[in-house]
Amino acid sequence: MTRVLFVCTGNICRSPTAEGVFLHMIHRAGLHQFIQVDSAGTHGYHVGDRPDPRSLAVAARRAYDLSRLRARRLRAEDYGRFDHLLAMDRGHLSIMLRDSPPEHRDKIRLFMDFAPQLEHREVPDPYYGDNSGFELVLDLVEAAAHGLLQRVHADLGSAARKD
Repeated sequence: MTRVLFVCTGNICRSPTAEGVFLHMIHRAGLHQFIQVDSAGTHGYHVGDRPDPRSLAVAARRAYDLSRLRARRLRAEDYGRFDHLLAMDRGHLSIMLRDSPPEHRDKIRLFMDFAPQLEHREVPDPYYGDNSGFELVLDLVEAAAHGLLQRVHADLGSAARKD
């Protein structure tokens, strides 16, 4: 089982969008029994809340359902539990690297590392902007999620060959 955690600030815009998109992709690829996905925030501002209504609407227009997701805060045990801890921006990356036990730091990276073909290295926070920011987030998330799926799928294949 491969476990992936997406992390943003409050877990209501970027990271739940990434969680929902990646869940959709792994289901379509028939890999949902091999990959566990979750999301969290570096701050507890919105614990228990649904994703931002704008995130829900933009995602729904592209057939992604985020309605069952609820915000939670990143926990100390997440560092050991997940194989990939993916930060939406450098601020989250810094917090996660600071708070992580040293033995888990190699699992933490920017989510956009999985979309090297794009100029964006971070997924920008759309919270204080208009719907166009949420559309951009979804565009970036789809590209990086595709790259992440290729990586995880290859890793699963390598693990199966070792058995």
